[in-house]
Amino acid sequence: MTLAQKPNPGGSQIMRDDVYYIGLDIHKRIVAYCLKTDAGEIVDEGTLDARRSALSGWADLIDRPWIGAMEATMFTGWVYDLLEPRTVELKVGNPQKIKAICSGKKKSDRIDAATLADLLRVDMIPECYMAPQWMRELRRTLRYRNFLVRHNTALKNRAAGVLMELGVEYDGDRLHGKRYFAELLGDLEDDAKSAIPILRFNHEAMRTFDRTQRTLTAGLERHERLAERVARLRTIPGVGPILALTWALEIGDPHRFSAIRKAVSYCGLSSRFISSAGIVKRAPLSKQRNAHLQWALIEVAKLAPRFNAQLAEVKERTLGKGANRNQATLAVARKLVAYLMAVDKSGQPFEATERPAA
Repeated sequence: MTLAQKPNPGGSQIMRDDVYYIGLDIHKRIVAYCLKTDAGEIVDEGTLDARRSALSGWADLIDRPWIGAMEATMFTGWVYDLLEPRTVELKVGNPQKIKAICSGKKKSDRIDAATLADLLRVDMIPECYMAPQWMRELRRTLRYRNFLVRHNTALKNRAAGVLMELGVEYDGDRLHGKRYFAELLGDLEDDAKSAIPILRFNHEAMRTFDRTQRTLTAGLERHERLAERVARLRTIPGVGPILALTWALEIGDPHRFSAIRKAVSYCGLSSRFISSAGIVKRAPLSKQRNAHLQWALIEVAKLAPRFNAQLAEVKERTLGKGANRNQATLAVARKLVAYLMAVDKSGQPFEATERPAA
């Protein structure tokens, strides 16, 4: 739909000459803005406090329909949710691609806002996918759960480290069990008893973190907007609740990927492609990826072949070609992406296909 075809809230059509193009450069404390006409004339520019009340009051004073653009940052979400209902359209741009398009010697908040307005006028904003608000809120919860798990692992390693510093023998498999840990503290010799308060606090923190992350995970699995989708993704052998939740919340709408290779790239499972002077090279895995999905897929790919015969076959075939274990894990992770995409797009449970007999 073109701008001329898009109706405004009152029902009449909006022409390009009737709108403002507004670039927003968002920071922690301020938001720089620049209003331009379709001809590129600056109508207004300045800065606002990065507060909801200030931004709402400013938006309410704009006397024409407007289209806005801003770069994706950690502050983008709340600004987008606040302003999107007030605009004809609000676009979120990829910072790296915007920098590649219009990098220059001079850089300031005012220049950045004006540049975004200009890119918007000529329809050259490299847009990012903006997930719905409810999905971003659940994604925040899942990422916090992963944060707790990482810290729990650090606490476990720290407890083992303290015991090793004291020369205390322990059973690593049972160390964090409640009964065994209590017995271990009771058997510490006098010269090691000074570490008891540290070990006890460490143990209690671990148990608290573990209870919290389990509660968060269970709540996400039961969420009315996720439960059916997660259950369907888990029909893939080897896919557990964490990968299913991570996939659903980080991918968002799977139909935005027109090909599996694009989803593989988004998940950080493809290497950089460099072609120059007729020479083609493959560099290490690209850093332009969704790190949360990359972590989840690689961790699952290490274990999934034990539960999925097809993934085990992918692993063995890759190893048979002379690849190392890390390369085989990546091959399994890419196949997992293909399975997840197929199930998610089709809306049907996973069904393994039998290979025809030779």
